[in-house]
Amino acid sequence: MAQKQGTRRKVCYYYDGDPHRIRMTHNLLPNYGLYRKMEIHRPYKANAEEMTSLDDYIKFLHSIHPDNMSEYSKQMQRFNIGEDCPVFDGLFEFCQLSTGGSVASAVKLNKQQTDIAVNWAGGLHHAKKSEASGFCYVNDVVLAILELLKYHQRVLYIDIDIHHGDGMEEAFYTTDRVMTVSFHKYGEYFPGTGDLRGIGLNSTC
Repeated sequence: MAQKQGTRRKVCYYYDGDPHRIRMTHNLLPNYGLYRKMEIHRPYKANAEEMTSLDDYIKFLHSIHPDNMSEYSKQMQRFNIGEDCPVFDGLFEFCQLSTGGSVASAVKLNKQQTDIAVNWAGGLHHAKKSEASGFCYVNDVVLAILELLKYHQRVLYIDIDIHHGDGMEEAFYTTDRVMTVSFHKYGEYFPGTGDLRGIGLNSTC
């Protein structure tokens, strides 16, 4: 969408107070006066259908909590829940809010209701379709991009996290509608993926 010179861009920002690190980031907004330049929204809770088509995994995330972990030992192993992806109180609600903020951001962009959308609680780029990884449980970014693809032919995703976004690469490796670009530390470093030769299936690059 073309932006007229001198026209202020519309910025929307999705915020919920949990986890604490997001609250700390949010506190920078009033200190720098940024809150006056954006619309602040509370993210809605994404439902299970929006988060994934794999009911077993979402039902598991909805059911497990620190007090009943012993009942789900097999499922924890199956879905890679453990040291890097611990169970904590409010886990499922966190997944709902993180996903809801990113999907709502994509919807606003699709409807041209904003020029820039921010969800600092999102970016959980290690999560796979039915597997947690690297402190990421549901890949909100994949779901936001799928929403964008309803209105746009192609999407460019740029990842500047020090870790390779392996969940993003896996999700879009076989399509030419999404280009994922990741700037990350490579080698003996989590998750150990992201080789320069990983350019996608049938890529002509």
